[in-house]
Amino acid sequence: MADAVIDIVGQGDLPLVVELYNQVFRPAKTIESFARRYLGRHNVLQMVARVKDKPAGFFLGFELKPDTFFGWFYGVMPEFRRMGIGSQLMEAAQGWAAQNEYETFRLECHNTHRPMMHLAIELGYDVVGIRWDADRGDNLVLFEKSLTGGR
Repeated sequence: MADAVIDIVGQGDLPLVVELYNQVFRPAKTIESFARRYLGRHNVLQMVARVKDKPAGFFLGFELKPDTFFGWFYGVMPEFRRMGIGSQLMEAAQGWAAQNEYETFRLECHNTHRPMMHLAIELGYDVVGIRWDADRGDNLVLFEKSLTGGR
């Protein structure tokens, strides 16, 4: 397991976050598309994981509703996969959300992203539904985890 350093980064680091996103996901997105998504959102959280000062992964999230934090995107650079970076990012984001008094953490995952689905289940998330993503033509699996110990 790699020992990643996970930093919370600000809006000024959005170009780095978008660059990392575009190394993991397709189609590519622009800085402006992320900035639009953040408009009106409360408690936007951006994290970057680094291994030996090299960006290894990222997390993006924001408040979905007053008691629920939403993990919008996680990504791990291909050369750092299967080293525990995803788990460390998820645990750091959950910790931040719990410290900020959110009761529930929600995330969505495309049905085709099996490693992420396995990780969510391994970390104690429950499947709470599915929804169709017309943009990608695939189902999204909805996961939630209680941050207060009960459901």
